[in-house]
Order: sequence, then C-alpha cells, then structure tokens
Amino acid sequence: MRVSETRVRTTSASRYLQQLCKHWSHKFAVEFTPEQGRISFAADRVCTLEAAPDHLRMQIEANDDAALARLEGVVIEHLERSAFREDLGQVAWRRSATA
Repeated sequence: MRVSETRVRTTSASRYLQQLCKHWSHKFAVEFTPEQGRISFAADRVCTLEAAPDHLRMQIEANDDAALARLEGVVIEHLERSAFREDLGQVAWRRSATA
C-alpha cells in the first residue's frame, strides 16, 4: 500500500471532517465522530481524518501512485468546497510506502 498524509491548518477541523464524512456517506462506507473519520472509497482506497484544535490531519491509503494522486486531488477539492470562506493555503501531501 502507498500512503499520503497532510495537515491543513484550520480552527474548523471538526466541522470540515464531519462535512466531508456526511457528504461521502451517501455513496461509501463512512464512520466518524467529531474528532475522527474514516471513508472507505473501496477496499484498497481509504481516507482517515483527525481533527485537532488548529489543524485537520488527513491520510490516504491506496494500492498505487495513480490512485493515491487521484484521491489527493478529490479529497482536497471537496475540502476546499467545504471551506470556501477560509484560505487553507497550499496543501502539501507527504508520501510513503507501508507493508
């Protein structure tokens, strides 16, 4: 599996986490609380979210770089829609491999 992670500075992390999870719950398996969320886009594509007071941490797991890149774009695009009143700045994903 390939993994990509980012932290987006915001004081509205819990609100955005819940909005993203509710949005995708109509189409995918989703579990969430105000502090943590998990979106299973497919068996081999998962996004986990953690809300902190000053940032939203997002981690994506996928089988290959192409799927990872697609999910990075989709997740950020949807986050930016939810946060349209806030400048989230440049989002930088960090990639790594897992066993």
